[in-house]
Amino acid sequence: MTAGGVIIIGAILAILFVIVAEVYPLLRPAAVKPLPPVAANFGAHVLAIDTDEYRALAVVVAENGVHVVSLVGGAPVRKLELPALGQAKVTAVSAPGYRPLALGLSDGRVLPLGVSFSGARQASGRQVEANVRALDPLVMDPVGQPIRRLAYVAHEGGSVAAATVSPKQVLVVRVAEETSLLGATTREETRRVLDVPSTGEVSTLAIDSRGDHLYIGTTTGELAHAVLRAKELRLAPAKGGAKTTITVLGFLIGDRTLVVGDQSGGVATWQLLPGAEGEPELVPIHAFPTHHAAVVTFSASRRHKGFWTGDGAGELRLDYATTGETLLRIPSTTESATAIAYSPKSDGLVAVGAGGRLLQWDIDCPHPEVSLRALFGKLWYEGYDRPAYVWQSTGGSDDFEAKLSLTPLLFGTLKGTFYALLVAVPIALASALYASQFMHPRLKAMIKPTVEIMAALPSVVLGFLAGLWLAPTIERIVPGIIVSPVVTSALVLMAAGGWRALPEGWRSRLTPGTEVFLLIPVVIGGLWLSFACGHWIDRALLGGDYRVWLREILGVTYDQRNSIVVGLAMGFAVVPVIFTIAEDSLSNVPPHLTAGSLALGATRWQTAVRVVLPSASPGIFSAIMIGFGRAVGETMIVLMATGNTPVTSWSIFNGFRALSANIAVELPEAPQGGTLFRVLFVAALLLFVMTFAVNTAAELVRLRLRERYRAL
Repeated sequence: MTAGGVIIIGAILAILFVIVAEVYPLLRPAAVKPLPPVAANFGAHVLAIDTDEYRALAVVVAENGVHVVSLVGGAPVRKLELPALGQAKVTAVSAPGYRPLALGLSDGRVLPLGVSFSGARQASGRQVEANVRALDPLVMDPVGQPIRRLAYVAHEGGSVAAATVSPKQVLVVRVAEETSLLGATTREETRRVLDVPSTGEVSTLAIDSRGDHLYIGTTTGELAHAVLRAKELRLAPAKGGAKTTITVLGFLIGDRTLVVGDQSGGVATWQLLPGAEGEPELVPIHAFPTHHAAVVTFSASRRHKGFWTGDGAGELRLDYATTGETLLRIPSTTESATAIAYSPKSDGLVAVGAGGRLLQWDIDCPHPEVSLRALFGKLWYEGYDRPAYVWQSTGGSDDFEAKLSLTPLLFGTLKGTFYALLVAVPIALASALYASQFMHPRLKAMIKPTVEIMAALPSVVLGFLAGLWLAPTIERIVPGIIVSPVVTSALVLMAAGGWRALPEGWRSRLTPGTEVFLLIPVVIGGLWLSFACGHWIDRALLGGDYRVWLREILGVTYDQRNSIVVGLAMGFAVVPVIFTIAEDSLSNVPPHLTAGSLALGATRWQTAVRVVLPSASPGIFSAIMIGFGRAVGETMIVLMATGNTPVTSWSIFNGFRALSANIAVELPEAPQGGTLFRVLFVAALLLFVMTFAVNTAAELVRLRLRERYRAL
């Protein structure tokens, strides 16, 4: 092996090493590390807990009030004085976290709390303070019965609270606030009562962040929802609910996925989707592995679609809603958790044990949304009516769910390659065969360098021309393009038959190897006739606009930048590569083979097809594979001429998005080390593996073919 070969192999291995190094963090499983517990005594049953992003403080809601405790040094518990609480006890609590915290009291009131954390760096380190203030209370039950279940949400323009004081009745209070131009604020309360027609009692409640929908779980496992903005409150039961008491209802970030936990340990996610009659209905999406005991705690991530659930036996589990996979398990400890909080950065978990201790864990799960199923399988994303392959890496809101399926990109890469080779291979091979076996040497000396110079055209120029000139031009003549192969081929065959019918004396006047000049006007005439026929077909058979006909009759949408444009533009770029290598292979067939064939009476065509082509097949196969690699790795043409839409359709009238173009578009905007950044390196690894596998297979086939025809 030469030094140059060693350097090339070393460079390829170095590229592979860099790609794998960026991809490897995606393959590492999530990890959990327990931290020393913090001793605390709250003096009452704990209902909820929340923590700051640094996990320095915890705000704990117990039946006797609100407490603040340090998670770092184990400082004593500090009970907050809330005058609005009075002598009432806390009997229910809404879900803390990214939602507002509200307390349901024993006197029938709901007390919303404003909870925030402020931090500052000092000489001794970062100091975090908890700021808890009571907002205006809501009187849910004028009689003063204790709140049993509570759901509360504050949104722009007001708030909504839903609570139960009796087994089968839900009280709903909506507060609307308006501020006038002079700064005066008006407050209006609307009260409604919702009767629950169930054989069981209401066991849990949830309201989405917009205050539009109320969700109810019962002790008999029934799950239902009501549209709160409707004139009349009506419950719409869900099909296929739990079979035992629903113990937990909670939303993931974005409030489009509802997590349901039940008495038997079941955990499932549901979404509200349009039904058959247009009315929204709850649809089950994923069922997760069952806990060993009843689900009693829940906490959702504020950054992604992951969530923690805990059972009565003490087991805690991190599941990811989009993929339906379990990422982490924390086995049962000596005490079960009565409340848990997933930290705002999703890097830690805090729980309150039954004995009052605060339990903590470090969570290392930087890429929960990535798995083999997420990258290559169909997933049921929020708002979709069925599982789908989707690539959509960015959105316009903080709760946007990244969709990172590489399948549409892989499909687009293969689709673009297929249509490019469909155009390039026949033209390049036929041209190479004619140039090497039939073309006049002086003409060949001009044609071959010209074709080779075509390979030097920058792909960005070809893509620019394809996107801005070729695409709108093709849009006007699509019917003519479709019929052109038939019309042009028929004219060429007719011209060939007419040429053979001419007297030998006339035909001998033409210099052998220059017959191609006679076909040029025939091909041009065939194209002109095809476009003329195309306009007639469009007017007579397709209603005057083939795009409307495609959409209404075939259900196919015509995109201006589509696979036809890419096939022609990228085929133009691939033809010189295949032509040059194939022509060299055909020209280098030993002359004694062709001479022997001709001496035995074979025609030049028979010699070219049955002797020259098989002998040159190793080189021809290599030419096609190199052209394949050129098409797979093409970036600028597919970026500028396809519309760059990640769809999975073989239609020639639609565009696509290729792996290479996707990397070029997304990588400059991807945060280094982030999930999108590393997934793009997975796409690069796919391209590397594809080209490496194809080139390796091509070399093996070439060697076998060379051995087969070596003896000729």
